Amino acid sequence: MGSPLIGLPGRRKYGRQVQGFEGPLEGLSLDLYVTDYARGVIEAGGLPVHLPVDVDADAIVDRLDGLLLTGGADIAPDRYGAERHREVSVVEGERDSLELALYEAAVRRGIPVLGICRGLQLINVAHGGTLEQHVPQHSRYEQLPEVPVHRVELVEGTRGFDLYGQGIEVNSLHHQTVGDVGNGLVVSGRSDDGVVEVVESGDSVFAVQWHPEMMNTRPNDPCFTWLVQRAMVDA
Repeated sequence: MGSPLIGLPGRRKYGRQVQGFEGPLEGLSLDLYVTDYARGVIEAGGLPVHLPVDVDADAIVDRLDGLLLTGGADIAPDRYGAERHREVSVVEGERDSLELALYEAAVRRGIPVLGICRGLQLINVAHGGTLEQHVPQHSRYEQLPEVPVHRVELVEGTRGFDLYGQGIEVNSLHHQTVGDVGNGLVVSGRSDDGVVEVVESGDSVFAVQWHPEMMNTRPNDPCFTWLVQRAMVDA
């Protein structure tokens, strides 16, 4: 059996938004991917497949063994029935649409899904949940991303507990959090101030609010290992 194929959606930018793309290059469309996510998949034994934002979700999910929903811009508040907070400055509508469609297709097929930061929030929205649009005390951008800044306590009997034990020290690079928890999701980890940090659903959905791809738990952070091993079982 070969390495399982893990889909990683990207984000659409344009040449004018990227330094060095001047003149006739300003109008080019670019799909950008953060390398650390792909490295996490590779180190766990998977093969990352970068997905452009205009890919057909159902067609590509039929070819994948797993899906990784990564960090990035805020999800558009109208996706969960909210007015836009003044601190929500950047949303990516194309990406929201693609990732919601990818997630729904992955759940239908039963392939494993790992969500990281925005990915956790998107999974919550897909299940009918809401988001708190601005929680500034969790935006710890002044710290190096590999430096843990708070503890997450895991609930015994959950996958989160199986992967990380009773608790783990994590980084914090988000300004939004889960509000109302979506239908069918289990909260398996919270920070000291009660913020939802880990959710899961059934055997095939797991998500964390921190950024394990940036921390010193790599290589082979437990969540990447879970994703790839689960994908191998289902492949």
